[in-house]
Amino acid sequence: MDYLQQYNEWCAKVTDGKLLSELRSMTQDQIREAFGGELSFGTAGLRGIMSPGTARMNIYTVFRATEGLARYMDSLRHKSCAITYDSRNNSREFCELAAATLASHGIRVYLTPECMPTPFLSFMVRELKCDMGVNVTASHNPSEYNGYKVYGASGCQLLDDEARKVTEFIDTVKLFEQPLPDFAEYEGNLVQYTDELLEEMYIDRVLQERLSDSPCNNVNVVYTPLNGAGHRVVPKTLHRIGVDSLCVVREQAEPNGNFPTCPYPNPEKAEALALANRLAMQTNADLVVANDPDSDRLGVAVRDGEDFRRLSGNEVGVLLADYILNNCDAASLRDSVIVKTIVSTPMAEVIAAKHNVKTVEVLTGFKYIGNVVDKLESEGRPEKFLFGFEESCGYLKGSYVRDKDGVVAAMLITEYASVLKSQGKTLADRLRELYDEYGHYLIDTVSYRFDGLSGAERKRKLLRELRSKPFDRLGNSPVTRVCDLLDQTRYDLPKSDVLRLLAADGSQLIVRPSGTEPLVKCYITVKGKESDNQARFDAIKRQIDEFFA
Repeated sequence: MDYLQQYNEWCAKVTDGKLLSELRSMTQDQIREAFGGELSFGTAGLRGIMSPGTARMNIYTVFRATEGLARYMDSLRHKSCAITYDSRNNSREFCELAAATLASHGIRVYLTPECMPTPFLSFMVRELKCDMGVNVTASHNPSEYNGYKVYGASGCQLLDDEARKVTEFIDTVKLFEQPLPDFAEYEGNLVQYTDELLEEMYIDRVLQERLSDSPCNNVNVVYTPLNGAGHRVVPKTLHRIGVDSLCVVREQAEPNGNFPTCPYPNPEKAEALALANRLAMQTNADLVVANDPDSDRLGVAVRDGEDFRRLSGNEVGVLLADYILNNCDAASLRDSVIVKTIVSTPMAEVIAAKHNVKTVEVLTGFKYIGNVVDKLESEGRPEKFLFGFEESCGYLKGSYVRDKDGVVAAMLITEYASVLKSQGKTLADRLRELYDEYGHYLIDTVSYRFDGLSGAERKRKLLRELRSKPFDRLGNSPVTRVCDLLDQTRYDLPKSDVLRLLAADGSQLIVRPSGTEPLVKCYITVKGKESDNQARFDAIKRQIDEFFA
């Protein structure tokens, strides 16, 4: 069935008035984009723009995904699922539809009464001993997006093989063959709400990851949940570690899926922290911490002289690794690991090596970090997982969940800022000390956008071209090694659409398509004299600009 046939079928069979109105007002280009394909599981489940269409997030695509998941669970005789959602528009509606769909198969559903952080979903799955979990969230994407993540019994997002099996069941679902289930029919019966006790258990478990017994009453902190799900849990946690001076950005304090002051609520981006930085200047704060809408990521800015310095995800990862490793005794360090994604800073590996701790590299996506924790737990030694992080502001200490946790990260970076302040230092001071000790790294991500069907085809064409004829130089340095993860055997990693180039001067370029946005992401790393790094970085950036722009 071509896209016009799909569109006409929707116009004839959609019963939701709002979607039907949107359908009838679509232009030809919008119809082609919305019906020219289907949403599929990427590095983080389903994710797409909210509108009518087979390639969009709406009640029908959410139903189809959940009906497929229910059939998969039936095949395994699974009987329970935990569900939560973030602050985005339609998240609650999608969440209730998913709950009703699962309940229509006799599956018991545990549902949060309001939006909650993504790591809380992982905790729910584990604590309630559920067979699976669903989180309706689009993480840090712009406001027009929503998404749908699926978790296994360990609280980890589905890995590739299991996601493919779920996809096979989703493919068997034909839309409009049955009416959408009614949430009210199952609410209070097969669908049960969680209570505040579970939230308190989660916070108590986060607090067990503290590294200092001293109250953090010497730091002034500004916090923003960016109108997201961290709005209650993070302030509670920071108050529990003794933060007396905590200012929350008023305009971003409550859940709001329109994100009116920050249309792209990504704490990796400087503009997302603009209001928080302004409040920090006004209140003479020491530290700014920010979560994305589902509170699994953490952005950080720290006072540095008369201004605030935004720390990159890699810099926060290095600081947390430094803090954690320096607070482990010899027994804790023995046979332990830190885990990072292949696109995250190699500086963490150098720091870990000083403590005789192994670094495990995994593909991009926190589910691969969670999988390492799963393996350690299956061996009876989950405590040997010390820390995991990815450069896109995702961090985890502890084995109580299997996803990145912006709550524990906010607690730990605040605690470290407090410890350093008691020594007359800031996080920026400590970072400079680490650079002096381990070398200066300049690492950044450059993204190129390819919207629509034509953009997707151009993206595929450019990636094929680069794969067939990789750059022979990075900037001014010859490339000495090319690793194509689609066919590599050198690394203990699954096959993936990732190209890695290493140059003679230590520079590195990693190129991969995003699994959640229409982007090609290029991760550039240079290491050397601080005075030379920017010029070397800029030379590589010009090179990839010419290729992708």
